[in-house]
Amino acid sequence: MTFRDEYLRLADDQIAARKIANHAFTIEEFFEREIENGRIRSDQFTKKNKIIKIHGHCQQKSLSNIKATFTMLNLPENYKATIMNTGCCGMAGSFGYEKEHYEISMTIGEDTLFPKIRASEKETAIIASGTSCRHQIKDGTNRIAYHPISIINQALK
Repeated sequence: MTFRDEYLRLADDQIAARKIANHAFTIEEFFEREIENGRIRSDQFTKKNKIIKIHGHCQQKSLSNIKATFTMLNLPENYKATIMNTGCCGMAGSFGYEKEHYEISMTIGEDTLFPKIRASEKETAIIASGTSCRHQIKDGTNRIAYHPISIINQALK
């Protein structure tokens, strides 16, 4: 995301910066592109059932999208991934770990995200691309959230 956002504002060579930005992808975006090009197919994955709930990282929501994650996690034939309508987890990088921000960080998580995770079945896989989101989910709900690529890796035949 740095190459697609900050670098464009900081680089002296804007042509080179734009070229790099146009070729920088999240792993989910890359994966989605490979699905669209037929290089990754559902028959390469398990047929086991899995229910998946996706929490979008704030940076992902603002600079990319959650659609690529959704597409990737619904590729295995019997995987049922849905995007949770959640706001910010409250962590915001290291913000939530700072003593003076911890309480507000947890309050933000309790607004929408934590209750939705607690209401989900224990067998449901919780997904969050953001490292800070995964830590916040663990601290606020005692549930482990996985990076999407970890779940898709487990699904490989």
